[in-house]
Amino acid sequence: MVSTVTVKRALAALATRTDTATRPYVAVIDEADAARGDVRRAAGFVDAVGLERLADAVDAAERDGREGAAERGRDALATYRRFRAVAAREESGTDRPRHAAGTPKPDTGQGSTE
Repeated sequence: MVSTVTVKRALAALATRTDTATRPYVAVIDEADAARGDVRRAAGFVDAVGLERLADAVDAAERDGREGAAERGRDALATYRRFRAVAAREESGTDRPRHAAGTPKPDTGQGSTE
């Protein structure tokens, strides 16, 4: 598993490198895209980098005419926003099934244990 500290260090190193042809905003988009497949890595990305920086990276890619990178960034941003929405519903308890009092339950054919 990738730790948040590891993600922060890797992104900081990428952002400050001058010996590479990869622009910093592309590195942010690449990591955001790659992290979507692993919940821990995705959480580390959001914690270390944040969705605002990802949105800025998408804007930079669009300004530079890097439509492929911008599209991947938009897709990643939408995924992270969905993750947040689901997490917010789970934290508030609105995602739990509710049973109204007196709602009949299906007959399973099993006897009572009482």
